[in-house]
Amino acid sequence: MPRPQPTTFRYDEDPAGVATIRLDRPERLNALTFASYRELADAFHALNDRPEVRAVVLTGTGRAFCSGGDALDIIQPLLAMDAEALLRFTRLTGELIQNMRELRTPLVAALNGTTCGAGAVMALAADFRLAAPTAKIAFLFTKVGLSGADMGAAFLLPRVVGFGQATRLLMLGNWLTADEALKIGLYHEVVAEAELAARAQALAHELADGPQFGLQVTKEMLNREVAMDLATAIEAEAQAQALCMQSPDFGEANRAFVEKRKPDFRRRGGA
Repeated sequence: MPRPQPTTFRYDEDPAGVATIRLDRPERLNALTFASYRELADAFHALNDRPEVRAVVLTGTGRAFCSGGDALDIIQPLLAMDAEALLRFTRLTGELIQNMRELRTPLVAALNGTTCGAGAVMALAADFRLAAPTAKIAFLFTKVGLSGADMGAAFLLPRVVGFGQATRLLMLGNWLTADEALKIGLYHEVVAEAELAARAQALAHELADGPQFGLQVTKEMLNREVAMDLATAIEAEAQAQALCMQSPDFGEANRAFVEKRKPDFRRRGGA
């Protein structure tokens, strides 16, 4: 399948199979437009048809990762929409987050600065969140008279930081510093701004070098098991692991152990 050709953000792939999606409206703090919501949702969906992409980095340009919906392009027009049009829009925003979570390859968010509103939920939808010290974050929806439960935030956030912290963040909409977000487990790492891009790429390349089927199954099970009881989850994991044991990566890992070398999961067929 051809590479995405977006008009509202930048897209790159390197030879190692790491794709980078870069929000690129620094003059608007990378605020989202109707067009960028649509293109981002489509891009994350399309990446599942690009097996050569083994990991993805999502980041921003300038002082912000993403400041949410653009006040001029989105917020003002929403005030004039009827109920049907509003629902089409809110479903589109949710489609973006669902497509991010359903992306089979690992997704690393490199939060280079301010992260709020829809940008905060996009960060939440990534598998890993690395942040610069300037990457303060807020789920601002109640601050503008809306529900803090938006785009899947009330589903995802309690599973990352716990019910109590999620209640505080979604109801109050207050800002957290990068260090505060790290302390409650919302961020995985806080990295010096000058080192953030390199650290995100290094993590993405580590994931790209890993066993792709095993990583994809891990992500799928993390998504599915939140709605299972323990017995159902154990059976689902038994079936998933039996499939992984039939994959070439499992054989390659065993051969590497016997031969006292690092596994090469990029080998065709694991041989």
